Amino acid sequence: MEHQFKKKLSFVIPCYRSENTVLKVIDEIEETVVSRPEFEYEIILVNDGSPDNVWDVIKERSEKDENVIGINLAKNFGQHSALLAGYNQCAGDYIISLDDDGQTPANECFSLVDELEKGYDLVYASYGKAHQNLFRRMGSRCAKVMSDYMFDIKGDDRQGSSYYIARRFVIEEMIKYKNPYPYMAGLILRTTRNIGFVHVNHRDRLEGTSSYSLKGLISLWMNGFTAFSVKPLQLGTYVGFFFSILGFIFAIITVIRKLFITPTMEAGWSSIISIMLVIGGIVMIMLGLIGEYVGRIYICINNSPQYVIKEISGSKETDTNESN
Repeated sequence: MEHQFKKKLSFVIPCYRSENTVLKVIDEIEETVVSRPEFEYEIILVNDGSPDNVWDVIKERSEKDENVIGINLAKNFGQHSALLAGYNQCAGDYIISLDDDGQTPANECFSLVDELEKGYDLVYASYGKAHQNLFRRMGSRCAKVMSDYMFDIKGDDRQGSSYYIARRFVIEEMIKYKNPYPYMAGLILRTTRNIGFVHVNHRDRLEGTSSYSLKGLISLWMNGFTAFSVKPLQLGTYVGFFFSILGFIFAIITVIRKLFITPTMEAGWSSIISIMLVIGGIVMIMLGLIGEYVGRIYICINNSPQYVIKEISGSKETDTNESN
C-alpha cells in the first residue's frame, strides 16, 4: 500500500552527440533518486536523430534497466520537439527536463523538487555563472528579452534554463500543442506564470561543444517570435508610424529652410537616396516577417509532424512507428 502513495519523477533528456556522456547522466540520476525512497522514477531518453551511436547506448541500457525508456526519432527535429516527444511518453507526477552533456547537475534535482513543493507550478534552475561561451550567453539573453516582450513580463531579471521541473498538469497542457514549431518558453508562459527559481551550480560539459549553431539559434528565436504572438507584426505598425511622422517632420523642416533660411538650397540626392534605402529596407523586413507567418501557417495546415517516433525501447515498447 505504501508504494501507491509514492510520487513519481520523470526525467526527460533529449540526446544528441552524447554516446560518451549520457550513461554518466543516467548513473548520477539513479544514485541521487535512491536517497529519497519516497519517490519512484523513470528516465526517458530521446535520440534526436544523433549521428553518433547514442541510440545503441540508450537501447542497451533500456533493455537492462526497467526505469529507462528510449525513444528513437526518425530524424533530427530539434531539442524542443524531442522534449515534447518525451513528455508524451512520461507518466510522472513531476517532470524534470535536463541535458545529456552533464552541465545540468542531476544530483541537485531535489533542490528543484523541494522548491516546486512550496506551491509553484514550475521551477527553473538558475545559474550564478553559466559555463557557456559568450555566443551562447548572448543568445540566452536575447531569448530572455524576446520572451519578456512577447508575454508582457516586466521587472523580472531572473532567467530560465533548459533544466527545470514542472507539475504534470503543465506538461499535459504543453503537449496539446501539435504544430511543428515548438518553443518551450512560449508553451510554459502561456500555461502558467506561477514560476519559481532555485540556484544550482552550472558545470562544464563532460566533453564536446554545444550543438547549437548560429542558424539553429536563429531558427529557435523565430519560433519564439512567430509561434506564440503577433507582436512582431504590431511592432512593424509602430515602426511604420514612427517613420511616417519622422518623414512628415523632415518635410516641414525642408520647406521652412527653403522658404525662410536658404532659398537657394538645392534638393540633396544623397539624402533622398538614404531615406529611400531606409524605408525600403524596413518595408522588405516587414514583408519577410509577414511571409514567415504565412509560410508557417501553410506548413501547419499541411500537418507537418512535430516529431516522428521510429522506435521505442524499454517498458513502453508497445507502439513503434508512432508519429505526432
